[in-house]
Amino acid sequence: MTDWGKACEAIREARGIVLTTHCCPDGDGIGSQIALYHALRDAGRNVYMHNRDRVPRIYRFLSGTDHVGEGEDFTRKGIDLIISLDAGSRSRLGFSDIFFEGRTLLDIDHHASNDRFGDINLLEIKACSTGAIVFDLIGHLGLQLSPAAASALYVTVLTDTSCFRNAATTADAFELAARLIRAGAEPWPIAREVYESSSRELLKLLLHCLGTIALHDDGRSAWLHVNTAMYEDTGGGAQDTEGFIEYARSLQGVDIAVFIRPETQTSWKVTFRAKYDTDVGALAVSLGGGGHHHAAGCTMRGTFDEVQGKVRHAVSALLASTS
Repeated sequence: MTDWGKACEAIREARGIVLTTHCCPDGDGIGSQIALYHALRDAGRNVYMHNRDRVPRIYRFLSGTDHVGEGEDFTRKGIDLIISLDAGSRSRLGFSDIFFEGRTLLDIDHHASNDRFGDINLLEIKACSTGAIVFDLIGHLGLQLSPAAASALYVTVLTDTSCFRNAATTADAFELAARLIRAGAEPWPIAREVYESSSRELLKLLLHCLGTIALHDDGRSAWLHVNTAMYEDTGGGAQDTEGFIEYARSLQGVDIAVFIRPETQTSWKVTFRAKYDTDVGALAVSLGGGGHHHAAGCTMRGTFDEVQGKVRHAVSALLASTS
């Protein structure tokens, strides 16, 4: 059973709290952050939000996203507790050691590959989303769940279950969704904002990306990518690529889908999705990353060809061992 005591004690005793999530944040990271912010703020706590990267456009409809700071520097004084949400390692937060000095670090996450990097670790591997853990934490703290917080948590469930389609979709996930709806979350407006508000730049980028699809390993792996030239040509960016990998996984006969995009001038973000029982979480760990059994990723340095070659070798070896 999860020990909630230390986490609740740290939050109750903190003078100032900053909530943060991983680089290139997704719906689970942002939704968890926003929900906990509302719950703590409504209780009169001194709480702030700060991420290395900007909130993706599709999540800015959530109330409170305009209060999320961004960038590698965080200079606010009086903060003695950092709460990390949905990050499997400290490096995924994207901050230097200075950010953590003199502050307690509470790690809240549901990734199987989490390396327990916090001073306090609140981990629930079976949770459908980090937001599901935040929901329970709000309850353990005796805080109120406002409609704004419920909406943010609904985003975590919706996105991390891939619209209630992937392996994280359990009875508990549906029960949590129902409780959030009763608390004020509105499924149709939320789904409309997240999945039906694509920009023209996104669609242009998707068209370029789909042109790169290639099958390998006798059709068991499907690959696609974007590069900086595509960003420049379309006006799109990394935040527009969320969900692109699902087009590769949707192909009949594909077991593993791989999506590669630039993260910096010298590194690439590699994302994996498994359709059946292949453990892409272990695959990602072997390449320096982490994640879940069916959804994982890593960041690798080198040229595109170098990175793709290393990943292709690892994917082929994994599929050969499971054939």
